[in-house]
Amino acid sequence: MGSRKVTDWQGKRVTVAGLGVSGIPAAKVLHGLGAVVTVVNDGDDARARAQAAELEALGVTVRLGDGATLPEGTELVVTAPGWKPDKPLFAAAAAAGIEIWGDVELAWRLRGPDAAPWLAVTGTNGKTTTVQMLASILKAAGLRTAAVGNIGVSLLDAVLGEEQYDVLAVELSSYQLHWAPSLRAHSAAVLNLAPDHLDWHGSMEAYAADKGRIYEGNRIACVYNVADKGTEDLVIEADVEEGCRAIGFTLGTPGPSQLGVVDGILVDRAFVENRQKNAQELAEVSDVNPPAPHNIANALAAAALARAFGVPASAVRDGLRAFTPDAHRIAHVADVDGVAYVDDSKATNTHAAEASLAAYESIVWIAGGLAKGATFDELVAKSAKRLRGVVLIGADRALIREALTRHAPEVPVVDLDRTDTGAMPAAVQEARRLAAAGDTVLLAPACASMDMFANYNKRGDAFAQAVRELGT
Repeated sequence: MGSRKVTDWQGKRVTVAGLGVSGIPAAKVLHGLGAVVTVVNDGDDARARAQAAELEALGVTVRLGDGATLPEGTELVVTAPGWKPDKPLFAAAAAAGIEIWGDVELAWRLRGPDAAPWLAVTGTNGKTTTVQMLASILKAAGLRTAAVGNIGVSLLDAVLGEEQYDVLAVELSSYQLHWAPSLRAHSAAVLNLAPDHLDWHGSMEAYAADKGRIYEGNRIACVYNVADKGTEDLVIEADVEEGCRAIGFTLGTPGPSQLGVVDGILVDRAFVENRQKNAQELAEVSDVNPPAPHNIANALAAAALARAFGVPASAVRDGLRAFTPDAHRIAHVADVDGVAYVDDSKATNTHAAEASLAAYESIVWIAGGLAKGATFDELVAKSAKRLRGVVLIGADRALIREALTRHAPEVPVVDLDRTDTGAMPAAVQEARRLAAAGDTVLLAPACASMDMFANYNKRGDAFAQAVRELGT
C-alpha cells in the first residue's frame, strides 16, 4: 500500500467523528490536503466550543451536540478510536457503502512510498512499556525511530513530519485496530488477552478478533505469548505473507523459534543460525527495569520484534539498560519502617493487577475503583496466598470484597466506604496498620480511577503523596 496521492483528497467530503487527541489533528491534516472537512461531536461544552472555534478559523465545519447524523454528501468517515462501533453515524455510513477509517488507518494510507516500516504492539496490558523498550533497543542499534500510536509522537506527525525514520515502534489499542483494515506491519506482537473494554467491543470474541488484526499481512514475525494460548490462536488464524514466522516468548526455557529465560539470562532461539541447537544470549534479567515477571515478558516481546528487524544482541542489552519505565507502573515510592510502598496505579484492570501482585511475596493490597464490568474471583483466587491484608476504596469495591469473602476469607479487609479523593491518605494509613516489616503495600487497584480521580496518574500521585507524609 503506497500513499494516496494528494490530489485524491482535493474536494473530497470527509466527516471526522469526534474532537480530541486524534480528531483535531486528523481534521487539520485532511483540510490541509484539500478535503472538505466536517467534524461532528456528541459533546457541546466549553472545551468543545473552544476546539471548534480553532478549527472553524481554518475553514473546517464543526457540528457540536450532534454526533449521530451523517452529514450530507459524506464520502469517507474518519473516527476517533473511542467511538463505539454501534454508533448510529457508523450504521448510516455502512448502509451508504461509505468507508470508516480510524486515525491509524489514515496515517497508514498517508505514508509516502519510502515510509518506515512499523513494528506494532497490542495486548490488554504492557503495550506502552513494551513499545518504549522496543524504541530504546532500536535506538541502541543506531536506528532512527520513535515510540508512536497511543503514546509519544502522534502517528500522523510521524508519517507526515519532516523527521525521517528507519522504523517506527507503534502501540495500537483494540479500538484503533478495529478501524484499521489495511494496516500491514513488518512484524507485530499481541502480548496477552484478558477481558477488557467488553462494553465497547460487545464480546470477548470481538475484542480478541480486533487485537488479532495486528497480525494481518505481517512480513517477518508474528510474536505471541507462549503462556497465553489465545495469542497463539490469533497467529494461527492470521493471513500473513509467505515466509512470515510465528515467534513465541516465554518466561521459561525457550524452544526453537522462541525467546525465553535460562538461568537469569534472556535468550533468543528464534533469530539464530541452527535454532534447533543454538541460542543467543541477549541480556540479563537484571538489565530489565523493574525485573518483575510480567515486565520480563514485555522485554522479551520487545526483543523479539527488534530481532525480527535485524537488531544485534548487544543492542537488546544496551536498550533495556537505557530504558526507564513511566510513572505509576510498579514504581517504588519509599520504604517506611521496613515496609515497601509501591505505586502501580496503572493497573486499571484485573489482568494488570494480577501481574503486579505476582511480583511480591507478602502484600497489603490497596484496590478498588470503577470495575468496567470486570469480575474479581480469578484474580483473588490466584493472589490469595500473597495477601497479608486488603484496603478497599472506590465505587465498585463491594465486588472485590465479595470475591475476597469467597476465596480469601482469612485475609483481613478494611472497607473504606469512600469515593472522595481524601480517601487515599486514609487508605495508606490503614495499609500501614496492617503491614509488617518485609511486606509490600501495593496500590494495584484492578479498576479505573474516574470515580475518584481525573485519571490513574492523579490516583498514583495521591498515593505517593500520602506515603511521603508517613515518613515525616
